Amino acid sequence: MSEKILFVDDDINILQAYKRQLRKQFDLHTAQGPEEALKLIADHHNFAVVVSDFSMPGMNGVEFLSEVKKISPNSVRIMLTGFANATNAINAVNEGNIFRFLAKPCAPEQLALSLHASIDQYHLITAEKELLEKTLSGSIKVMSQILSLVNPVAFSSTSRIKSYIKHMVETLNLPGKWRYELAAMLCELGYVTLPPETTSKILANQPLSSNEQTLFDAHPTVSASMLDHIPRLEEVAEMVRRQQSNFSDYTLTEESILADPSTLGGCMLKVALDFDRLINTGMSLPKAIQSMSNRRGVYYPRLLQCMESLSKVDRSMEIRPIYMKDLTVGMIADEDILTVNHMLLIAKGQEVNLPMLERLRSFAKTTHIIEPCRMRIP
Repeated sequence: MSEKILFVDDDINILQAYKRQLRKQFDLHTAQGPEEALKLIADHHNFAVVVSDFSMPGMNGVEFLSEVKKISPNSVRIMLTGFANATNAINAVNEGNIFRFLAKPCAPEQLALSLHASIDQYHLITAEKELLEKTLSGSIKVMSQILSLVNPVAFSSTSRIKSYIKHMVETLNLPGKWRYELAAMLCELGYVTLPPETTSKILANQPLSSNEQTLFDAHPTVSASMLDHIPRLEEVAEMVRRQQSNFSDYTLTEESILADPSTLGGCMLKVALDFDRLINTGMSLPKAIQSMSNRRGVYYPRLLQCMESLSKVDRSMEIRPIYMKDLTVGMIADEDILTVNHMLLIAKGQEVNLPMLERLRSFAKTTHIIEPCRMRIP
């Protein structure tokens, strides 16, 4: 079988016995003790199953498998021990999320059956991840790109918001980054219900009338309600629903927010959206962050600290005039791209994706576009 299995025990003789019994059926690897095992897992991240003894010096099996869960969450974990009792079993399941708890001595046939079942479980986990991170995310990306063509003003900030969210996720080293990036792509979905002039005011950080403010305040709920009907996006929908909530609205501690993706995602969207609006008014990055820091209780402080390091990220882009024939995916409009009849095709700040590129080329052939257009080139 192609999936790798790691056996961990402090007794080298036991590890050699596992190899003799199972090497013809499985791609089996061994590590003598938890420290050696954790280094192997951290270096490779490709073990489908990790089987651990309970009683080991320095770190017992429950502690070890809890660490495995952190660094390789997709790995299926099995506890194999001669010290089987109810307390050990309960701790193993609760702390390490153990798939199987087996008592020594374990017959080779029973151990092989458990390994086969674990590999099946691993396939389910990775198939789910594939569905969420590739199939579903890809579908949402296509939908977002189509919406950006229908309403370029409303979705002009999507690529920027996504880049801010990505920076925060990477700085905090958060798992499941696809959830936060999807929330960034879909957080302004409710803008499709707003009048164009209201959307323009919002993006320009201009004052809204009372009616406009009411519509704007409702858009996160509208966006989330659309997402509520999509299976597997419940957590993303909740992030989108909370995008206007202030940090002081939550009763969670700063540390516990990091463990609550829905709340954390909402806090991240609040920071990214408000930061982007300040930058669009011409405010410098340090001043925008300082202005937000002065608003006590509005933003999660740790996220503002993340945004402070944004200035250290390579944001250098060459700005130059580009004709439609030379336009490529990834360029960012540094001004509105208009037809000669002043029809808006791409709003300033939008990143050119493939559907946009094809649309612009089609318009260039049939309708005159004002060009060259000023573009930012990564």
